[in-house]
Amino acid sequence: MALMTWDDSLSTGVKAMDEQHKGLVKTLNDLHAAMIGGQAKGVTGDLLKTLVKYTQQHFAAEEGLMQRAKYPQFTAHCALHRDLTAQVEKFVERYERGEIALNVDLLTFLREWLMKHIVKTDREYGPWLNAHGLK
Repeated sequence: MALMTWDDSLSTGVKAMDEQHKGLVKTLNDLHAAMIGGQAKGVTGDLLKTLVKYTQQHFAAEEGLMQRAKYPQFTAHCALHRDLTAQVEKFVERYERGEIALNVDLLTFLREWLMKHIVKTDREYGPWLNAHGLK
């Protein structure tokens, strides 16, 4: 069973960002499946690194579009990105040192953050970007 399911309620109206959000959802679901399946630390660690890298790339792409469109909430939006990135990177470091394990609490946090961020924050930039020729 998937931890998170993509549907149109999560759409920002910006195709490139929606496709990347779908990739984030898939990676989160892959992590969830690895945890449930009790897969080796190496697999889980690689998936965590993939999630961090994909998230960083997504945030950079999103921020690039917002900057090109002179999105008025750019600074505040970037601060949210930095906050999540820092939290996840700290978790990965602690995970790699063996201090903590991948657990449902972390995955739930990531799912809730992603859903809230897309629905509340990312959907706000969709109309602005579309109005400025970025679809």
